[in-house]
Amino acid sequence: MTKRYYFIGIVMLLLLTGCSTTTDQKSFRRLPLNEYIDKMKGGWVGQMVGVGWGGPTEFRFQGIIIPEGRMPVWKPSLVNQFNQDDIYVEMTFLRTLELYGLDTSSRQAGIDFANSRYRLWHANRAGRTNLRQGIAPPDSGHPHFNKHADDIDYQIEADFSGLISPGLPNSAIMLGETFGRLMNYGDGLYGGQFVGGMYAEAFFETDMEKVVRAGLCCIPSQSQYAECIRDVLNWWKQHPDDWQKTWNLINEKYHLNADYRRFSCRKDKFNIDAKINGAFIVMGLLYGGGDPDKTIIISTRCGQDSDCNPSNAAGILFTSLGFSMLPPRFKSELNPEEKFSHTSYNFPLLVEVCEKLARQSVIQAGGRTEKTQDGKEVMAIPVELPQPSIFEQSWEPGPISESHFTPEEMAKIESVSKKSFF
Repeated sequence: MTKRYYFIGIVMLLLLTGCSTTTDQKSFRRLPLNEYIDKMKGGWVGQMVGVGWGGPTEFRFQGIIIPEGRMPVWKPSLVNQFNQDDIYVEMTFLRTLELYGLDTSSRQAGIDFANSRYRLWHANRAGRTNLRQGIAPPDSGHPHFNKHADDIDYQIEADFSGLISPGLPNSAIMLGETFGRLMNYGDGLYGGQFVGGMYAEAFFETDMEKVVRAGLCCIPSQSQYAECIRDVLNWWKQHPDDWQKTWNLINEKYHLNADYRRFSCRKDKFNIDAKINGAFIVMGLLYGGGDPDKTIIISTRCGQDSDCNPSNAAGILFTSLGFSMLPPRFKSELNPEEKFSHTSYNFPLLVEVCEKLARQSVIQAGGRTEKTQDGKEVMAIPVELPQPSIFEQSWEPGPISESHFTPEEMAKIESVSKKSFF
């Protein structure tokens, strides 16, 4: 009886927050495999386009809107972003999944991340340092050990989780538990799960408001992160033709108000907190109205982490649109041969591994692959009720797990020079 009333309460809460309450495990959404691949390719190109276009502005405009005349000009060659940590870090996670499967442990993920050799900052850097010192996940991302736990890091590298989880929000959420806790906690973790949830829904939805609300259903409703996204949705409704008015409301509450920066790693104009940067992702998606240029420009002009945010926004929108529907200026000069830095993947190999993992995700979730009469493959993807992670706050964290790598696990972490910690 207790479980029954608990379930009813959850359903009522989801109704109030606008989340889907479909629970029929026999309900499926169908996605032709070639359409999945096209949309997944679009998602990767979107990330590359967003970070390339916004790159010159990164953190040069803090707490102010980037003037229209300071917005960089798009050039087709800018798509070739093979040396961006916004992109190649998440490929470390893809490689772990490729080698060890979707059920790989966070400990194995931590070992692989500890063995990475690229430069890192903020939560990523602190998390990797913890891992190299033997502090295993989830403690490597716990606020007791990681003073950057609410920073943007998993948010900027969670795109992969949705791109291999078409229509599967719980897969994206669980991948956050595996990889997001390497370096983040609370709102820092939820930012990545929110992004992953939006990607998962973008395979089936073109209305960006619905995509944003689907992502919102993937995180605890009582979190400050969820409050922030609800605020942006409400302010967008109130000021649908004035994104700068909404920007000012966001800046006042989530940048200038210390109550919403209680675990920010810095308290000055620089703001790498996941919440406000997540708000700027949503600004591009809502005010962009499905237009690629407008989406990226608005998300960039919001400032702060103004290459990561348009990268997330463009990745989600381009997933919804699909590679084949993108304007030629965004893909005409894509180099299919160059490898992403610190990885074994070029673009075709990246697409290949994502297809492989997506097939596994669908099967693991209780779905299947069907064939049409003409022999084409279709993914039958079960409809899921999102099950968010537990509610946590970095400024009032729960206890640490006393999680340490064993001597055998530490032996798998290669010795590193001091320089490689940074």
